[in-house]
Amino acid sequence: MPLPVLRGGHRFRSTFSLTRRLFNHNVLPNRFAVRSYISDRGGQKPNQKVVVVGIPNPVIWFRTRIYYFLIRAYFDKEFSMEEFTEGAKQAFCHVSTLLSRCQFEALEGLVAKDLIGKLEEKCNLLPLSYKKALSADPDEIMYTTPGDVGIYYDDNGRRFVSILMRFWYLTSARLPEDTMEGTRVFQVAIGGEEDAETKRLLTANYEFQREFTKGVSPDWTITRIEHSKLLD
Repeated sequence: MPLPVLRGGHRFRSTFSLTRRLFNHNVLPNRFAVRSYISDRGGQKPNQKVVVVGIPNPVIWFRTRIYYFLIRAYFDKEFSMEEFTEGAKQAFCHVSTLLSRCQFEALEGLVAKDLIGKLEEKCNLLPLSYKKALSADPDEIMYTTPGDVGIYYDDNGRRFVSILMRFWYLTSARLPEDTMEGTRVFQVAIGGEEDAETKRLLTANYEFQREFTKGVSPDWTITRIEHSKLLD
């Protein structure tokens, strides 16, 4: 199965299909447990553990399974939501890093052209701390879940699938308290309480879209980017 290539050598599986599905975003973690770091005095890399407790809506869960079946039956028989989620996380980390560095030219081919211009306008107005907070490290992603999903056709018979992915991630960027009201704050200790570091839990929504019309290359494009409290 061909793998779409992103700039910089990054590859994402073709099952990373953009299926915009009527999946409401009620599947949220009810509670986030603090990531615990256990450091060995011998200098070994700290062990990391993340515990997230979430209770999905059974109606939404069942409905999304129906859509996944339709995607496999009529669009991509090798579609896997697990593989898609992993690919989405890679894309999220890569694109969010490019945004934080204001490398907008590198977004071409990854993000819809009309969206790149809008992101550039917003990012250029952000203070350095906000730009830093845009970047998501793979090890700091606490929770990932599909949001709105759907399958649709245009007037010319072209077929599209899109999936909105929701991410919760930690950042150590220093952000003003007054403008970040409503976000969760964690004290993370590495090696001892004296080394405690404050991290804030942020959310982001990335929508991925792919055209499944016959003869069209299997490329996935990000058509929507939202970083709560940062790119509102």
